[in-house]
Amino acid sequence: MSDKKLKIKLLPNGEIQMETHGIKGKKCLDYIEVLKKLVDVKITDTQLSQEYYETETEVSEGEKNEIRFD
Repeated sequence: MSDKKLKIKLLPNGEIQMETHGIKGKKCLDYIEVLKKLVDVKITDTQLSQEYYETETEVSEGEKNEIRFD
C-alpha cells in the first residue's frame, strides 16, 4: 500500500495550494472536492502532476482509507 498524502499550504495572500502525493490517475481530482467542502473555496487553477497520468493498482479489501492531519 502506498502512502497517500495531501500537502496543503496557506499563503500570506489568502490563497491555498494543495498537492496530492501517492494518488494516481483521476482519483486525485476527488481530493479537490474534499478541500472545497472543508474550507468552502473556489478553485481557480489546477496543475496536473505525472501521477495523474499513471494508473493506480486495485485496492485490496483489507486496505483502509483515512484522512490524517499531521
